[in-house]
Amino acid sequence: MSGAYHGRMQMGRGDEWPRGLYPVLGLGVCAVSVAAPLIRAASAPPLSIAAYRLVLAAIPVLALALWLRRQEIAHIPKGDWQAILLSGLCLAGHFATWVASLKYGTVASSVALVTTSPLFVAGFALVFSKERTSRRMLLAIAVCTAGGIIIAGVDARGGGSELWGDALALTGAVFAAAYYALGRQARSRVSALCYVGGVYPIAALALVGAAVATRQPLTGFNASTVGIFVLLALIPQILGHSALNWALGYLSAPSVAIAVLGEPVIATVLAALFLREMPGWERVAGGILILAGVYLALRVERGGMGDAAGVSLSSEASV
Repeated sequence: MSGAYHGRMQMGRGDEWPRGLYPVLGLGVCAVSVAAPLIRAASAPPLSIAAYRLVLAAIPVLALALWLRRQEIAHIPKGDWQAILLSGLCLAGHFATWVASLKYGTVASSVALVTTSPLFVAGFALVFSKERTSRRMLLAIAVCTAGGIIIAGVDARGGGSELWGDALALTGAVFAAAYYALGRQARSRVSALCYVGGVYPIAALALVGAAVATRQPLTGFNASTVGIFVLLALIPQILGHSALNWALGYLSAPSVAIAVLGEPVIATVLAALFLREMPGWERVAGGILILAGVYLALRVERGGMGDAAGVSLSSEASV
């Protein structure tokens, strides 16, 4: 077996985690937060945007995985390949629905709803990874979810297309939950580079196929939109999602999903600055609750409290 990752070890105590775990997780959250404003600024259909984001990210990541991790790739068990395949399809479903939701409502509401995925992550994690979520972690989920509901509730009064956008965002949250839970399962045995080297190309192929099937264009975009495609691939995908997938090797799926709930706050600020979508007091209150829930969840994970979160994981030497 490849020496790219070590044997199992219990990841319940903070001193066994990589020193840069929290900074990398924070960097990942900040990076994915720029996606929504960029998508709103792109002059392209939703599936076209999602497809280009994944295609442009998949090419360098797959090349790097084949260069640095060929021996590990050759020894990945069939069960882990199945998890990687399903994870890639779930990632494609997440982007297909969430990107579409941004065309119907505000950035703040769409991102808040799609990041309610912790509601679904705990259930998926139990099914796929046999993880159990502690009461304190469930409390953190509840606090974060309350904040998301407050932010999204503003749109509920608008009706029509905004409600359709909310439905798409919630569907994206379900796909994201499955993506995190499956990633947690695969990342317990597979290095981060091998994992994203498989997941991103699978998601890219699925999204290109969906765009072709629905006759959404893949050519003819202006230079500004092409530049946005490149930024989406580099910042929220290669930098952001890869950082989150690396963190899945050390933190439980609910914890990583909850950390991403900081995204609505950052995305709302960026939308206010660059898209002139000003949040009202309700969104500000929701953002405060979300940040409080993130802090509580990471305290639970760090301390290994109760029956939660930490289970036996693999640790790799490098990404």
